Amino acid sequence: MATNTFGLSFTPESNLSRYLSEIRKFPMLSVEEEYSLAVSWQEREDHEAAHKLVTSHLRLVAKIAMGYRGYGLPVGELISEGNVGMMQAVKRFDPERGFRLATYAMWWIRASIQEYILHSWSLVKMGTTAAQKKLFFNLRKLKGQMQAIEEGDLHPEHVAKISKQLDVPEDEVVQMNRRLASSDHSLNSPLRMDGEGEWIDWLVDEKSNQEKELAQKEELDNRRFMLEAGLKVLNERERHILQERRLKDRPTTLEDLSQEYGVSRERIRQIEVRAFEKLQKSMKNAMIEQRMHEKEMRENF
Repeated sequence: MATNTFGLSFTPESNLSRYLSEIRKFPMLSVEEEYSLAVSWQEREDHEAAHKLVTSHLRLVAKIAMGYRGYGLPVGELISEGNVGMMQAVKRFDPERGFRLATYAMWWIRASIQEYILHSWSLVKMGTTAAQKKLFFNLRKLKGQMQAIEEGDLHPEHVAKISKQLDVPEDEVVQMNRRLASSDHSLNSPLRMDGEGEWIDWLVDEKSNQEKELAQKEELDNRRFMLEAGLKVLNERERHILQERRLKDRPTTLEDLSQEYGVSRERIRQIEVRAFEKLQKSMKNAMIEQRMHEKEMRENF
């Protein structure tokens, strides 16, 4: 049982039928009564006035909460969350705006219930964007309207229709439908009846570990360093032709380079081969020097 700012205690989860019977005893308010109580709360923080405003709308909360019964959560908990939203609405209600409290409060009630469902329905967060939340709370209703309540994936025409109506990508409709159709399972659930082994024991992390990533980065840095050092032994023409022919995703043709330098294609090919051999020799020498240096470092250490 939780007591709120207005001194009210709600325990619909303990005995739902009794709770629903009890809230019917609170009287409905006339426009004048509601305005007077709202002004008393707004201007003087009259807790008794706030109490009457909240309790007179508990039936509205229960009615809205009943609409979310399809998510597998206890109705009593949904009502309790809706009551929290109702109290937030009373705190922020401005009677001078000219509309009734119920019109304003239903948005707070629904928001509170929906946030509770999103955080409690599944251990996996269902959606973060407004569009994903809209999909989550409207998918069941739309499937019912289309009579697409069978198990398994939706038919493509149903997916397309829901996607268009809710303005979300079709793949998100498919994924959400599959997510709602399945239940959560603990990774610590036993694999066998004797309790030996858990599902988590069979999960494999496909990503490389930090040590492997560091080694790969160091290797890539070494190769890049040796390549840059090797290119320095080439003259400007050799370096340019090698880069154009060997180091580009789309190599420049011999014809284009022959026109650029005013020589034959065969001459460009010869320069390319010679430059590549010089680069290989330079990189090989640099690698030998590096390994000798590393060996000296290990021996001195």
